[in-house]
Parts: sequence; structure tokens; C-alpha cells
Amino acid sequence: MLEELFKYPAVLRRHKDAPFLEERERYLLHRANEGCAQATLIRISRELFWVARYFEGDEKTSRAVTPEEIQKVAEKWARKQCNSGRAKDQKWSRQLFSQLSTDWFQFLGRLQKPVPREAWYASLIQDFATFMACERGLSPNTIRNRCWHVEQFLRWYQSQDCNIASVKVSDIDRFLRTYGAERWSRVSMASNADALRSFFQYAENCNWTNSHISESIQGPRLFTHENIPMGPSWDDVKHLFNAMQSQQASDIRDRVIIMLFAIYGLRSGEVATLRLEDIDWENSHVKITRKKQGRSQIYPLIPVVGNALIQYLRSVRPRCSHREVFLTLKAPIKPLSISGLSHLVSKRIKKLGIHTLHRGSHALRHACATHLLSEGFSLKEIGDHLGHRSTSATRIYAKVDFQNLREVAAFNFGGAL
Repeated sequence: MLEELFKYPAVLRRHKDAPFLEERERYLLHRANEGCAQATLIRISRELFWVARYFEGDEKTSRAVTPEEIQKVAEKWARKQCNSGRAKDQKWSRQLFSQLSTDWFQFLGRLQKPVPREAWYASLIQDFATFMACERGLSPNTIRNRCWHVEQFLRWYQSQDCNIASVKVSDIDRFLRTYGAERWSRVSMASNADALRSFFQYAENCNWTNSHISESIQGPRLFTHENIPMGPSWDDVKHLFNAMQSQQASDIRDRVIIMLFAIYGLRSGEVATLRLEDIDWENSHVKITRKKQGRSQIYPLIPVVGNALIQYLRSVRPRCSHREVFLTLKAPIKPLSISGLSHLVSKRIKKLGIHTLHRGSHALRHACATHLLSEGFSLKEIGDHLGHRSTSATRIYAKVDFQNLREVAAFNFGGAL
């Protein structure tokens, strides 16, 4: 690997004579497989040369290196860089050395991670999660959200006590009134109250607490369908499509992603987990895994989306071992995350100056539903398209302004919807 990066014999010999030659070679090959450019690999190799020199005493041992040791060496390296005039301050030299050292030793399996002290409530939350999965059959997302809300309360409560049996309704009220009101909307506070109610019902059944407080937990009152959809208009959605007609790699990829959100009304998690084998090119189908419902749903792959997807897969998508469809375009190559997809949509909407209360990927799901409603589809048909379990989840779209929606109903999906 080093021969491909350094052509001058003296430079190549210096790198080969440094400690950890085989380990450095393996790491450079790993980074190359991630898609790093040659200039990036050269920079990594030069920095790794000094990392190996500073840790050369550990070359012949299998001793794990601690983060504290890395930080001390990084401080020493940063001071040397400043004293020699190669750096203006220590911050960036220290940060680069520390990050690369940590990544390298972690890759080698020689980074000793500190063992976090487990919170007193960790086992309680784990038992609660197991109950929700095995007994209630709830989706992983629901379980994760409920456990997160319960953890927020128990972490706040542990500053006062570390005994679940001593929790009172007044403690939960104070938590929602102080901690929750400072950080959450009414909907989030209601979700927190629901999660705590479910948790303490389970705690009472397990005899963790003698007080029957679950029935007294009350969150803010939410009225049925009090919020109308808050996505962009369909004119704005068409504007998004038209703004990504260039041959730039990011435009080609993002156009397909936004089509899946706006035309199929998919959730960000469903797009993030879409895999190459989910696309049936022979039958023009695409399989979407509905994690929220624990099932899969087959959609027709309409021509406009299929053609955009083919262009992305052939000319843009990096070649790698990942099976997820949508990947980052720069090294390290990895699947786009749920938050990354939402940020991608938000950035596109903001760049075009589109005025909408919400800019994330879910806003395009709202736009899809309201457009289908304006086209004359029933709530049952829209609910089936969005993957709703019941029509009650779709009724919110009946509150939109039909007249304004019909003005943007001329866009043709390709005859498939």
C-alpha cells in the first residue's frame, strides 16, 4: 500500500522502517476500501507514521492502549508541532492525532474502552423493553422511544433518590412541570406521560413498587387530530424535483430519495433500511419493510422513480460491500442514517426558500397524503398507501383545504397512483 502512496525512495524507506508496518498497511488498505482518496490516504499515512513512533514501545506486545494514554501523547505531539512552528495552536494538532490514534487502535482491537458504570435503573429498563417486545409485540421504534422517555425521568430522579419504590405521583408531576416543560412540546410531554404510565404499570405487576401511581399519571391533554399536516405544498414538491435535474452526484442521489418520500410517502427509517435485494427489477416492484407494523409492503416501481434509481445505481452509488441502497458519497462510505436523510431533505427545502413549518423527511410524507386526498383517493386508500394500521391515523388529512390542494393536483406520478 505504501508503494502506491510514496514514490520517492527515501520517503518510502522512512515509512517502511517505522514501527507497526504491517498494522499501518492493514489500516491504510481498510481506509482505501472505505473510499478514501489518495490524497487523504497520504495524509493519514503521514500522521500514522508519528503515531507509530510515539507508541513504538508497544509494538511487540498486545497491550491495549487507553484513551488517557492517547490523550497524553496527543498533548505532547501538539506542543512539539507548535514549538517547531508547524502549527499555530495546539487544538487541531491534538485533535487530529487523538482521533487518528483512537481509530487506528480500535481497528487493531487494541483500544481499551472505559467500562461505564451502569446506572441503577438500567436493568429495570431492560426488563421493561423485553416485556414490550415479547409480551406486547411492540415495534423496535416504539420500544426505543418509550425506554428513552423512562430513562429521562429515572436519570432526573436519581439525583434525589435511587429507589424506584419511593417514586410518587408528585415526583412525576414535578418532572413534567420543570424538566419536560423546558425542553419538550405538549405532544412530547404527553408521550413521556404515556411511557411512564406504561412503565409503572409494569413495575407494579413486578412488585417493584407498592404504590399504584400509574393510574394517576396525567400528561397534557391532546385533542384528537388537533394538528393539521405541516408539509410543503405540491407545487413546492415539484419545485424540489425540478431543482435536482443536474448531473451532479448529490442531485442524482437526493432526487431518488425525495421521490421515495414524496411519491410513496415513506418514513425515513424505511428509506434508510431499503436494500438492493428489495428491488425486483423483473416485476417492477419494490419491497418496503414497515418496522412500525412489523411487516413488509410491495409497491409498484413506477417508471419515473425506476429510471432515477437506475441512474443513481449505475453512475453515482459507490461500489462497496454495503447492501443498503443509499450511501454517503464521500469516504468513509456508509449507509445514510435516519437523521442524515431528514437533514438532507431539510437542507434542500431551506436552500430553495420553501416556507413550511416542518422541513424534514416526514413533511414530504404529509405532502404525499394531502396530494392523494386532493386527487380523490379515500382515506382508506391513502392509509394503505402510507402503511397506516387503521383509518383513524389518516383522518388528520381530511382537515386540509381542498380548494388549495386541487390547484396543485395536476402533477402526474406516471399513472401508477
